[in-house]
Amino acid sequence: MVALAAASGYGVLLRRRSGRVRVRGRDDGKGLDAAELGAELGERATLVQFSSAFCAPCRATRRVLGEIAAVVPGVTHVEIDAEAHLDLVRRLDILKTPTVLVLDAGGRVVRRAAGQPRKADVIAALGEAV
Repeated sequence: MVALAAASGYGVLLRRRSGRVRVRGRDDGKGLDAAELGAELGERATLVQFSSAFCAPCRATRRVLGEIAAVVPGVTHVEIDAEAHLDLVRRLDILKTPTVLVLDAGGRVVRRAAGQPRKADVIAALGEAV
């Protein structure tokens, strides 16, 4: 019974944290440049989405980030196939898809979200990047 309660508690914690945009100390100094992204960085910020082929939340995240990039000037959205870029996945500690990195104009990681982020959270994180 205790194991079930512990497993349930862990599941609740994972669901609560999934999609939340936050700063991680391990991201200090990490970043991406245009060559690694395969696209130009945004003038003000870049939303980098790590996805996989059969990930349903990845499709919803793609839609949300595309809408934000279309509305906020100087922000671009780049989607990276996690399976095809394992070197970046390892270097940036990507543990699940979708994972969204918010980069500042210089390509430095300022925020991240593992799981499907809410639109309001991404817009708030952009405030940190610009």
